Amino acid sequence: MNLIIFLTSYFIIILSIFGYSLALHDILKKKINLEFEFNFLGSIFFLIFLSFLTHLFFKHNFLHNLVILFAGISLFLFFFKKYKKLVKDYSKILSLIFIILILALLSAKTHDDFPYYHFPYTFYLTQENLIIGIGNLNHGFRTLSSIFYLNSLFYLPLIEYFSFNIGQILLLGASNLILIFKLKNDFKYKRYDYIFLLTLLSFLFINSFFYRLSEHGTDRTAQILILILFVEILNLFRENIVLKIFFSKVFILLGIIISLKAFYVLYLIILIPIFYIILNKNLKNLFNDLFGNFYFYIFLSVGLFLMMNNIFNSGCILYPVSFTCISQFDWSLYKEAQQMNNWYEQWSKAGATPNFRVEDPENYIKGFNWVNNWIELYFFNKVTDFLLGVLLLIIIVFAILYSKKRNNLKIDKKVWIVYSILIFLFFEWFYNHPSLRYGGYSLIVLITLIPFSIYFSRYISKKNLKKKVVFLILLSLVIFSGRNLNRIYNEIHKYDYQFILNPTYKVDDNHFRIDILIQDLKKHHENCNKDTLTFCKDYKGIYINRKFSYYYLMKKND
Repeated sequence: MNLIIFLTSYFIIILSIFGYSLALHDILKKKINLEFEFNFLGSIFFLIFLSFLTHLFFKHNFLHNLVILFAGISLFLFFFKKYKKLVKDYSKILSLIFIILILALLSAKTHDDFPYYHFPYTFYLTQENLIIGIGNLNHGFRTLSSIFYLNSLFYLPLIEYFSFNIGQILLLGASNLILIFKLKNDFKYKRYDYIFLLTLLSFLFINSFFYRLSEHGTDRTAQILILILFVEILNLFRENIVLKIFFSKVFILLGIIISLKAFYVLYLIILIPIFYIILNKNLKNLFNDLFGNFYFYIFLSVGLFLMMNNIFNSGCILYPVSFTCISQFDWSLYKEAQQMNNWYEQWSKAGATPNFRVEDPENYIKGFNWVNNWIELYFFNKVTDFLLGVLLLIIIVFAILYSKKRNNLKIDKKVWIVYSILIFLFFEWFYNHPSLRYGGYSLIVLITLIPFSIYFSRYISKKNLKKKVVFLILLSLVIFSGRNLNRIYNEIHKYDYQFILNPTYKVDDNHFRIDILIQDLKKHHENCNKDTLTFCKDYKGIYINRKFSYYYLMKKND
């Protein structure tokens, strides 16, 4: 595959997403006049919903995906004339963002878990419709993510399975689009408060720190959206908030976050201060604003599909939380859930590395027995390096925007209710899974940047402020581009990466091992007695059966 084919497919996919965004904008504008940038993210959320729904009945093969792709392109062409000005206003910034993001997309190295289960799971979605008990084949298949379902829609002719990381690029691009237009609107209405500053710092952080796509996996993309979620929640303290629009944004962001990584379901707790703040304002029509919202039903539907697919995969509503497992199902992985929950906790608490294991894992993870070892092996130097980077970002912004003249800004004291939720989430993270990739990046950044933004917003220099902000934005994009160019240069020498002749990541037989096993299991089933409903003889420790047009699997020792 050459660079021209790869990039052409990339921009066609973006154009299709643009088409769905225009359609949602047209359908919802009378009920919810949502900003287009959020409808762009909302269209990705809608495609996630569509992917979950259709995979119950169809494999995401070329035909299935071409229908979805060309539907989006057709919608773009249909609505182009009607919204010509809107397309013009957004296409320049959107094009600039996604052109820069090409540098992240060009990569020879993928995430460490990519060949293990990210690629195999996504490829399974393109080759099969639902298989019940698929988690019995690989423990990575027990922890599904919506990014796999989204990427499976981009399995297309010519690029085939080399598009299985475009979903992360789409979400990163949509996040940047949202933050840029938030800053643009703040300049328009001259709102230079702590929310404006937090928005700017979030944009600078995302593009300076999360530049390497191979590190995104299912974790960092969710944490990028968490930053935007809290920026939006803090908007509640501004005047003239339209609840329908606010709830739409929260449902889109929270829905995608939870679907990317199941343990982020804990972030539903943020709804408590939201409703407290809203009810405290005695706002009317809350019921209609909430339950009459299109994205609320997409949010509920995606949540339902997540639970269903988790049950179909592992027999657990939320794997590896063992008490959510239904042991009566033949394919249930209740015992494995207990073991894996301890393993994840042990790993995140620095009790296991590729070259090290603690002697007594069960005792190690109890209470705070692990803290000293965690500080020695993980806090130094991973967390400290990260904190120093955040501190450097704060110093740079402070130096450029600081003014001795104090601005008289009123801060609603209820901000600290939202902040207290962050503190609670931080302690939950620290006690149960203190790894930066498991939510630590976003929590540490928000806990650090919110107080700084509140304090420093009083000392923002309004002189040439727009030019300074534009400079900071361009600087972060230069850093993003420079770091990716340096990475590509290193990959050319280390992996013989020839991005013009073959711009895609490398794939070998290991990526297809689960698909080969599935095909062998299906052939094994065909050779069994088809007149009986009893299980076939096991193949490589797996029993396979077929009922109601669905295959389902269970382990021999179950």
